[in-house]
Amino acid sequence: METKEIVLRQRDFFNGNTTKDPRFRIEQLRKLKALLKANEPMLYTAIFDDFGKSEFETYLAEISQIYHEIDLFIKKIPAWSKPKRVLGSLASFPSKSYIMPEPLGTTLVIGAWNYPYNLSLIPAISSLAAGNTVVLKPSELSGRTSRAMATLINEAFPMDYFHVVEGGIEETSELLENRFDKIFFTGSTPVGKIVYQKAAKNLTPVTLELGGKSPTFVLSGCDISMAARRIVWAKFMNAGQTCVAPDYVLVETSIEAPFLEAMKKEILTYHGTGDTLRENYVQMINERNFDRVAALIEPEKVYHGGQVDRATRLISPTVMNGVTFEDRIMEDEIFGPVLPVISFSDLDDAIQRVKDGSKPLACYVYSRSKNRTGKILKELSFGGGAVNDSLMHMANSNLPFGGVGFSGTGSYHGKAGFREFTHYKSIMEKNMNLEPPLKYAPYTPAKQKLLRRIFG
Repeated sequence: METKEIVLRQRDFFNGNTTKDPRFRIEQLRKLKALLKANEPMLYTAIFDDFGKSEFETYLAEISQIYHEIDLFIKKIPAWSKPKRVLGSLASFPSKSYIMPEPLGTTLVIGAWNYPYNLSLIPAISSLAAGNTVVLKPSELSGRTSRAMATLINEAFPMDYFHVVEGGIEETSELLENRFDKIFFTGSTPVGKIVYQKAAKNLTPVTLELGGKSPTFVLSGCDISMAARRIVWAKFMNAGQTCVAPDYVLVETSIEAPFLEAMKKEILTYHGTGDTLRENYVQMINERNFDRVAALIEPEKVYHGGQVDRATRLISPTVMNGVTFEDRIMEDEIFGPVLPVISFSDLDDAIQRVKDGSKPLACYVYSRSKNRTGKILKELSFGGGAVNDSLMHMANSNLPFGGVGFSGTGSYHGKAGFREFTHYKSIMEKNMNLEPPLKYAPYTPAKQKLLRRIFG
């Protein structure tokens, strides 16, 4: 079926007002959760076939987060969907004012391959919770997970409400020719620009969840062992194919040597050696991405790791030092298991070098100094981040997740996701019993004097 017909059918269904009932939304989310739970083995098999992700890591980083979001929305939909009274103004006295949340309509969610369930289903769930219909386009790079989602969803839900469209560039381009009421895209900045341009033709609002070179500051006086442990976990989970992974480390020169040694120790403990990587270690998604990341490794700057195997698409956890901002690896987001380390002695200079680039999606600071931490958080613009941890800000639904500038626009997770797919309609309601004559002609000096007394 052509995408045009799918979109038209969804628009017709939305206009029937069924999705505006909070009880309907809750029922559909419960149905989706039950569907996913009943088919978890199928989901685990599909993602393992795509790039070797273990069941444990899939549940930790993807499935559990989906369940959490569904449960949160089921609990909060009734309250978040209600009109909210706000203060009125003297200009409209006597009256009452309120804000009515309403769904936007027919929405398009374009997911990403690196966390294919999480980054496809959580935005779709946010849209469904807000009362919209959803066309979901998973990434074709993770083809088996795309097929799994299409099989489950398209068999369980009517096309005119929630439907998965599979395919590559051609199918995505065809979808973008349709008029949607909202587009949510997760992926690279170059493709995000294309989506934005396509949406502009129909003045469609867009949420872009992109990426960027997310810095990690490691300052003297921090707990070096704990910093290394948390950075290694965050960087090499999913083989570095995480949009908010530490892209590079800025470490104070005075602690560079013990920090590098601590990271090496942690990699050996958690991942093993390059020849005997543990089963929890993930492949690169395809040969193209393998080749791109492998080419960034400069052997003379490898502190640890550096082993590559194209036949299995494995790149061992690699740490590079002696890196400068002029090196090739610092040009674009790495999106792989290679971590460059840059030493610095002047914090102001390090902050300025980060400012010279595009605004990152995330920033992490490891320090015991509140003043120096506060300086970094205040002076740098970035989407979100953490102090003395990495990635874990994403696990809190009360923290909106999104980028700024070239790392994205808009945010989601929890209430922020509900708001992203909702229009808040402002209403002023007056009765017919009283109408002050102040705003009506004749416009006399006495009336103007009274207006000035009211409004200043």
